[in-house]
Amino acid sequence: MKKLFTVLFSLMIGSLLAAQTGKVMDNLSMQSKTLKMERKYAVYLPPDYETSTRSYPVLYLLHGAGDDQTGWVQFGEVLHIADKAISSGAATPMIIVMPDANTGRRGYVNDIKGEWLYEDFFFQELMPFVEKTYRIRGEKRYRAVAGLSMGGEGTFIYALHRPDLFSSACPLSAATGPASLEELSKYRLWQAAETATDSEKEAYFRKYSVLSLIENMPDNQKRAVRWYIDCGDDDFLFEGNSLVHIAMRKKEIPHEFRIRDGGHTWSYWRTALPTVLEFISMSFHQF
Repeated sequence: MKKLFTVLFSLMIGSLLAAQTGKVMDNLSMQSKTLKMERKYAVYLPPDYETSTRSYPVLYLLHGAGDDQTGWVQFGEVLHIADKAISSGAATPMIIVMPDANTGRRGYVNDIKGEWLYEDFFFQELMPFVEKTYRIRGEKRYRAVAGLSMGGEGTFIYALHRPDLFSSACPLSAATGPASLEELSKYRLWQAAETATDSEKEAYFRKYSVLSLIENMPDNQKRAVRWYIDCGDDDFLFEGNSLVHIAMRKKEIPHEFRIRDGGHTWSYWRTALPTVLEFISMSFHQF
């Protein structure tokens, strides 16, 4: 009898522990008409997703160059970090969507020739698909975007292009685009720029340079998004992030700017993610 009780007690404890754990699937896919191919994505579902009927806020979490939709799962330990933040009460339960931006061509932007339209895919296909597939609250208040390096650039661009869609944005160790129009053709994340005309290059720079977007931001958008910007003091992208911070200060755009000890590494981004989850949770609860 004692042995049976011990077994039942162990099963009960195991069940309770399992119930406190979220779920990650990192090899999901959807069909894209815009990109004319199947696109992969990963998703984190919070611990109570399968036992509740409620809808959840959503974070779009973008990977860096060289990774894919599995980057934040495998190296960023999103399951462990999100579970811990939610269980401690630091973060609200949320769904985290991690799309692949490394297949076909690399990056989160439309290319300069209009032949590869990843940004269009993201807003017109990916977001509607996942927000219909999962129980996601579709209002701006309950939607955030964050990402590292190339994904940090995507975070800047998406929130600057569509401040009506995101309550908060958290670029980490972000690429910020070429510093000037003259440097555009050499910028590795923007493909096909070297074959563009001067007028195409100028229009593209205005559309995708983070500094250009900030300098031309309308006054009525300055408080549309809550910003948290984080970069290591040893990161090779430190200067670009600092220039963005200065530009936002001059433009009087409210934002949090953090320089911490570290470089362009996963150990740095893993320590950044808990703060990101807490910051965006504040957005989900405010207004």
